[in-house]
Amino acid sequence: MPDAPLANLPPPGASSDELLTRFLDYVAAQGLQLYPAQEEALLELLDGKHVVLSTPTGSGKSLVAIALHYLALARGQTSVYTSPIKALVNEKFFALCDAFGPAKVGMLTGDASINRDAPILCCTAEILANVALREGAAARADAVVMDEFHYFADRDRGMAWQIPLLLLEKTQFLLMSATLGDTSTLEAELAKVTGRAVSAVRGATRPVPLHFSYATTPLHETIGDLVSANRAPIYVVNFTQRAAADTAQAMTSLNLTTRDEKDALREALFDFRFDTPHGKELQRLLRAGIGVHHAGLLPKYRRLVEKLAQANKLKLVSGTDTLGVGVNVPLRTVLFTQLCKFDGEKVVVLSSRDFHQIAGRAGRRGFDAEGFVVAEAPEHVIENLALARKEAAGKKKAPRKKPPTKGYVHFDEATFERLRAGTPEPLVGRFEVTHGLVLSLLQRRGPAEVEGVPVADESGYARLLTLISRAHETDYAKRKLKRRAATLVRQLRKAELVRVVSVAGTTSMRRRGSLLEVSPDLQKEFSLHHTLSLWLVDTLPKLDPALETYPLDVLSLVESILESPKIVLLKQVDKAKGEKVAELKAQGMEYEERMAELEKVEHPKPLGDFVYATFNAFAERHPWVGAENVRPKSIARELAEKAATFNEYVRDYQLERSEGVLLRYLSDAWRTLTQSVPERHRDERVLDLLEWLRVSVRAVDASLLEEWEQLRNPEAILARAEHRPPPVRKVDVAADPRAFLARVRAELHRLVAAVAARDWEEAAACIKDPDGAWTPERFAAETAAFFEEHGRVDTTPRARLAEHTRLVPDGPRRWLATQRLLAPDTANDLSGEAQGGREAQLRRAAGEGEADVPEGSADLWMLDCEVDLAGDVDADRPLIALRRIGM
Repeated sequence: MPDAPLANLPPPGASSDELLTRFLDYVAAQGLQLYPAQEEALLELLDGKHVVLSTPTGSGKSLVAIALHYLALARGQTSVYTSPIKALVNEKFFALCDAFGPAKVGMLTGDASINRDAPILCCTAEILANVALREGAAARADAVVMDEFHYFADRDRGMAWQIPLLLLEKTQFLLMSATLGDTSTLEAELAKVTGRAVSAVRGATRPVPLHFSYATTPLHETIGDLVSANRAPIYVVNFTQRAAADTAQAMTSLNLTTRDEKDALREALFDFRFDTPHGKELQRLLRAGIGVHHAGLLPKYRRLVEKLAQANKLKLVSGTDTLGVGVNVPLRTVLFTQLCKFDGEKVVVLSSRDFHQIAGRAGRRGFDAEGFVVAEAPEHVIENLALARKEAAGKKKAPRKKPPTKGYVHFDEATFERLRAGTPEPLVGRFEVTHGLVLSLLQRRGPAEVEGVPVADESGYARLLTLISRAHETDYAKRKLKRRAATLVRQLRKAELVRVVSVAGTTSMRRRGSLLEVSPDLQKEFSLHHTLSLWLVDTLPKLDPALETYPLDVLSLVESILESPKIVLLKQVDKAKGEKVAELKAQGMEYEERMAELEKVEHPKPLGDFVYATFNAFAERHPWVGAENVRPKSIARELAEKAATFNEYVRDYQLERSEGVLLRYLSDAWRTLTQSVPERHRDERVLDLLEWLRVSVRAVDASLLEEWEQLRNPEAILARAEHRPPPVRKVDVAADPRAFLARVRAELHRLVAAVAARDWEEAAACIKDPDGAWTPERFAAETAAFFEEHGRVDTTPRARLAEHTRLVPDGPRRWLATQRLLAPDTANDLSGEAQGGREAQLRRAAGEGEADVPEGSADLWMLDCEVDLAGDVDADRPLIALRRIGM
């Protein structure tokens, strides 16, 4: 492992001069020289002040952050790094491990923790906010770096950035962003709360200067001109995922790469599997030197685009405006396709902050001497200019194009100049009082006791009022917040979630002799990861395990607490409407009546009435759920009911450009089913479903599951931080017969679904086949007789019953596995196998019982497989090896 340059600290009690000298030695050893703004910020931190650092992208704010961690470490203190997204937290974790050594750095996530007692911690702003609420000034956070601090003004997440500033009274803060704007009010409030001086450090000089221009040529011409002028790679900024994909597709008409560059791209992509419906389109774009980057892509595709861009192999990346937050993608030019966007409520012109945040991605420090920022004029303006030129050349006069009626507000070159010259808007704080906020404050450690009677300190309701009084809000807004707080506390008391206890002294309480505290019954429950997990745990016992649909019903409850993937639900509604229209037309219904009926169409909501009824009853008893609500839907369940593959589902709903959204949702469903459903509610059928979901997700893109599993077993992350090979993942997949049987069944069912869909490439990916013997052509040939006789394979729940799967020991660490292939008209008459079939399978899987063959099964089709766990086994790859398909 390389030496950590900042691991060797000065002796305790070292003077500020000595600390400064040692840190400057570190800077020089890195081949760097401090900019004036960096030097000023470092001196102010040494003086014990808060620092608000606003300097352009690439001006070395991260080095100032390392300085604060170093100063805190040298003083025996704990420091915390926060940012808006996990990707940036992970990146900084490894960077700090390199600088200080892995033993001194830890990471906190919503799922797990790594080295949580380390003196340097990395976490998202939300986690720090929760720590501040529950521990207050006593939190282990002597120094805090808040990166990308402009999120303070974010409509949805800004409160997480404000709470630490209001409650961590003893902490020294470093607030950093390239686009802060006027922060004078914030500085004054921070100084008032902490009693510590605040220094605002600003720098306008960029290490890589930017040149701005406004283009009135069509987009493809603008890009062609930029490439010819050696201004690639270009980041083409779009404001929707669809626009990003459409722009990339439109640019394929340009010849952006040379023959040598095409060959280099072909070689770089040679071993990569583009095995989803969108994969082939992306592969074609990448071979043309064009990348796409947005949240709808699978993680493996996004990382591939980043890797190719970092290797300078792409000429342009067409992405959304979120590209670059926590992603290191080098770019020479930023090209705005428009200067307006939908802000969640309406279409507006970009704010100065948004414009400068995106434009700041141009110019690669260490690569470029200058960067370029270009904005396209509106498309209708460009077309009208072209028409005017044609008319001036004697062409016939043509009607002018009109501005779009949707997704557009007017902007022009004057707008561009105003944004270019403007400074970011002042940060406006976001604060609200919720049941969760009240409970988190009340869950802080209770007061001391005198002769067994609690003694009040600044806690309970007084603590809540203090927090509101410090909020970055107007006096009028604070009065409204206090009234709301009183209402919420009354609701919590009525629900018996908060109680009043007697105290010995009440110097800070409004009501003498009383103190608010959380009911002990809630304390443990409220710490569950997901807010609505309490409802899930409360409702699961109300399901009937005797029902055939029980495992799917459990999944429906899980799906009801997940965030809704809007694009998937819209596609479900579109398809349902199409089917409904055909049905109503067949009935002869008039147009107006059909339209009225279509307005009633919704996405599928299994157990909808049950979900809403139980949640309403739950909310009456637990009012702290506040604005949260259940969202019944059927995505993972529909996938399971249809026994569809991921690729089938994507094609069925035309989700090719939103594969990443679907996969993230399925991963969340698997994780919540794993994490939030107690074991007492997981029978064998639920375990089968859980394993099927895991196998399905991992087969598409294992990275999301691997990230979560890594966090639950942080040794692999520590190994990477220490620059040593990760530990070999030794997992005996057969140690638990139930889990092993569920895994094999899940893999067999996935193979059946692929065969049923005649997706032979997917079928080949379902099996362990190191020699490549099972080609798509062989699968087609081996199943031809079955399809000729029966037409199709049954994939209904009947076909996935336990009695259709057999797992029989065939020697040490070896099993024979068979899965019946049913036709829709196949009789389900294996009565001997069906009675106690699951227990018989478990006995066989464990090596007990006889390897009996069911009567009457000799003329049935089946997948004849084997599982060989002797020797080295990759637990993350398919276990089943296919021997034959036949009678």
